[in-house]
Parts: sequence; structure tokens; C-alpha cells
Amino acid sequence: MSVVSVGFRTLFYKEMLRFWKVATQTIAAPILTAMLYLLIFGHVLEGRVEVYPGVSYTAFLVPGLVMMSVLQNAFANSSSSLIQSKITGNLVFILLPPLSHWEILLAYVAASVVRGLAVGAGVFAITAWFAHLSFAAPLWIIVFAIMGAAILGTLGVIAGIWADKFDQLAAFQNFLIMPATFLAGVFYSIHSLPAFWQAVSHFNPFFYMIDGFRHGFFGQSDISPWTSLAIVCAFFAVLAAVAINLLRRGYKLRH
Repeated sequence: MSVVSVGFRTLFYKEMLRFWKVATQTIAAPILTAMLYLLIFGHVLEGRVEVYPGVSYTAFLVPGLVMMSVLQNAFANSSSSLIQSKITGNLVFILLPPLSHWEILLAYVAASVVRGLAVGAGVFAITAWFAHLSFAAPLWIIVFAIMGAAILGTLGVIAGIWADKFDQLAAFQNFLIMPATFLAGVFYSIHSLPAFWQAVSHFNPFFYMIDGFRHGFFGQSDISPWTSLAIVCAFFAVLAAVAINLLRRGYKLRH
């Protein structure tokens, strides 16, 4: 086995160990948050809103909460790791080994995917007790969960490279990630919005991740899952290209 592949495995293991050692914060806390969302919104709107024919609002809400948890925690994993390494000064131990830019990116993204999926699975295991869910197309569930986590993990790498302190990272998350997630149809179908806001929602890539993921459960969605998949893949390719370019240039890393 080459030195480079050993380095990739080591970095991936380090990232996995980093979030697993504080699983109460990184895994249990997001599951509790999603549970509270379900209890509040499900209690208030159950029986009053029917998004899809024959699908209760609580059942509609569960996939949205699962995907929201996957996305937010995948972003948090890579972004927090990079900013911590920059502030504590141990980033040099990642830059010095013979790791290619792709291997650095893939190690961070792969660990983010694992954390995102772990939290998502936990949220699903808890919230699924409150609603009857079907699995119309399980493959779509898996594909969009992995792609969504990979996209947010990559976006977390970009944010972690760009930010110089935790305040900047918090602003990135609070003013970009959170609004894009909440306005992507987690709690509603975009068909319930006025025409103008429906059009605006189509410019939000997070919408396609959540809509495609939900299609896997009910076989119903606001747009074709193939269209969503194409947009999601294109968005990932753009973000990966940006992240690789930043790593190659050493932007805010080599100083």
C-alpha cells in the first residue's frame, strides 16, 4: 500500500475519531433537536395540512427532518474541523504529508458523509415511530442522502478554508446554510407557496436534495427526481472544483 493511501486513511480515521469522541454533542444533540421539531410541528399541523394525497403531515415531515439533519451535520463536521486546525495551528500536520489535494478533500468529505448519515439514521429511527412511512424507491433515498452529505461536506471544506475565526464560520452557517435548508421544503411543499416564491425556490439547490430524498419514501415529489439528481450532481461538481482549487492554491492555509 502506498504512503499516500495510508495518509488518506489516517486523515479519514482522524476525522472520524474527532466527532465520535464527542458523540453526545455531534450525534445525540442533533437527534434531540429534530425530535423537538417533529413534536412541535407535527402536533400543531397534523390533521390540518395534507401535502400529498394519503400522506399525513407527520409522515411528510419525517424525511425532511432526516435530510435537514444529514445536511447540517455534514457541513458542521468538515467546517469545524478545518477552522479548529487553523486556529490551533495543527493544520501543518495535514499539509506536510504527501497527500494530494483530492485525498485531503475526499478524507474530509467522506468523514462528513459518515457523520451526516449517522445523525440521519438516528433521526429516522426516532421519528419513524410517530408516522407510517413507505419506501416507494429506496435507491433514491440512499443516493440523495449520500449526495446531499457529500455536497455539504464539500461546502464545509470551502467554508473552513475561507473562515479565519469561529465568528465567520457561524455567519456562513447562520446566513447561508440554515436559511437555504429551512427554505428548501423541509416543512412544506413549494406548491403551497405563491408563484413568485415557487420560482425562487427552484434556485435553491437544497430544495432538490430534499425533494429527491422525499420522493424515495412516497414516490411523489414537486419535480422529477431525475431532474433533481442532475442538478445535485452539477452542484457537487462545481463545489468540488472550487474546493480543489482552494486547496491547490493554499488559500488561507499556508501562512
